[in-house]
Amino acid sequence: MINENKNNFQKKVLFVVSKIKKGSTLSYKQVAEKSGNKKAYRAVGSIMRKNKDKKIPCHRVIKSNNTAGEYNNGGSFNKIKKLQSEGVSIYK
Repeated sequence: MINENKNNFQKKVLFVVSKIKKGSTLSYKQVAEKSGNKKAYRAVGSIMRKNKDKKIPCHRVIKSNNTAGEYNNGGSFNKIKKLQSEGVSIYK
């Protein structure tokens, strides 16, 4: 569930990310665009970094160059492992 204390952009980002299906990814830029601010991809990264809700699949948000980027739950190595277990081909 999305916390009511979050601002509108944060809520939109978390909603967009919550809808990324297993085996799929979106880039930080794509999430920003779908959330209403195509230039706010760094803010998306910050929101993902602070997210603690296990229902939001942060690991499915990657860099535009198809590399993992950071992950607040065990680093990029764990992010890559999770994505690969879902059938996503990703660069390190």
